[in-house]
Amino acid sequence: MTEQTGEGPVRQQLALLPIRVSGRLTAGTLLLAAVAWAVQGVWEVRLAAAGEPASGPPVQEGGVHRPLTALEDSYHLVTSVAQGVVALCAFFFLAWVWRVRDNARIVSGEPPRYGGVWVYLGWILPIANLWIPRGIVVDAYRSTVPGRKLPVSVNVWWAFWLLAGTTRGLGLLRDGSTDAAIARAYSEIVPLLCSDAAVIGAAVAGAFAVRAVTAVQTERIAVGRCPAPADAEGPDAVRVPASGS
Repeated sequence: MTEQTGEGPVRQQLALLPIRVSGRLTAGTLLLAAVAWAVQGVWEVRLAAAGEPASGPPVQEGGVHRPLTALEDSYHLVTSVAQGVVALCAFFFLAWVWRVRDNARIVSGEPPRYGGVWVYLGWILPIANLWIPRGIVVDAYRSTVPGRKLPVSVNVWWAFWLLAGTTRGLGLLRDGSTDAAIARAYSEIVPLLCSDAAVIGAAVAGAFAVRAVTAVQTERIAVGRCPAPADAEGPDAVRVPASGS
């Protein structure tokens, strides 16, 4: 056990950002995104079962768009809802990453491994997006509880995310237009569903990863709220568990 005394721990506690609600919102929207993507997959199966109309794909030579069928129109609606959920999910996720990153800096007393700009650029910069987003989350976890084993969900989340990215271009952001996805459903349903499964896996595993990282930071915040033991050195002493205990 390591004892810290004086006003330092008190200031640290006051500076820590509340994380429980942010974590719940982020995990919840990730699961909602998984459901939305699963519904999208159901519509793709329906399109494949219906078969491509005799008039051909929605977008034809010369960029001509034929009138859509009722099923194709409903798929446009489903994908619009899914994209809205994904946008909401991205907002909450990035806000959560900022909070856990800042809390980890306060707890460890050391600057984060990656600068703040990477919270955004890390997702869109080629090559860097293969490891930096995961690295930010891992750094926040290990800075909060050094020596504690990284949750399996973090690696599972990132493995699914990379798989989704290689099969669909940008992970949760669908490549091409909705009409192009309709054409794929008619001609390449198996690869399309495999890609959907990777996205759903990334979202579900991501929710568990968010919960795991949120839990350790909530634990550290709770420690700071506990009253000092009677044998502490001084009236303001706060007992903080040693790393990994």
